[in-house]
Amino acid sequence: MSRRAQLPPPPPPVEIRSWPDREALLTDRAAVLGALVKAHVSPGRLAMLWMWGALCALGWLLVGSAFITFEESYDVISAGIGVLLAAMGACCMVPAVVLVVIGLRRDRRIRRLLDAWGALDRDPARDAVLRMPGASLAWLLMSFGLCAAGLYACFAVPASGVLDGNAYGLAVLVMGLGLTGWIVGLIGLVKAFAHRRWVLRVLAGAPAPEPLFSVGGGAHR
Repeated sequence: MSRRAQLPPPPPPVEIRSWPDREALLTDRAAVLGALVKAHVSPGRLAMLWMWGALCALGWLLVGSAFITFEESYDVISAGIGVLLAAMGACCMVPAVVLVVIGLRRDRRIRRLLDAWGALDRDPARDAVLRMPGASLAWLLMSFGLCAAGLYACFAVPASGVLDGNAYGLAVLVMGLGLTGWIVGLIGLVKAFAHRRWVLRVLAGAPAPEPLFSVGGGAHR
């Protein structure tokens, strides 16, 4: 993992904190929280999640095409093409799933760091930048649309009779694409609501903690 991809460390324990005054603490807190929020709900993270979803959808498209080929194959050449398509689909899906799982574990660590650094103090002026309402709304709306489209593809399309009753491979392909879209959209919805909940709990709703420093710069703790 590159240095750029590494997350900041948690705040040091109370007994070894070495900020000279409250302003220095607030400056470090704002810098760390800004980096964490961008790593969590920035537009770039949304694009990356959709890219992983598109890679997984491409893999399932190839696997579904392999099912259709197996369903309609009558010779060895067609069966060989189906095996090749299935292998190519697996090569796309497996890395995409691994990347999504790694991203989910990273998001969990980010949320823990957001809680830890946000609980140090309150700074309404700097915290206003961390709310990112536009990015959060984009995550919410786009993820909801993808979830709705995925659920429609999973259930409404097969039940509507649009697909031929004997085209099992095509039905598997459409339902798999819909399930992929639904999962990616659900991940986006969870992240959007998690960010909003953090804003309300840490930045807006929680009372200010006891100051770490007195007016004269001496530490209280």
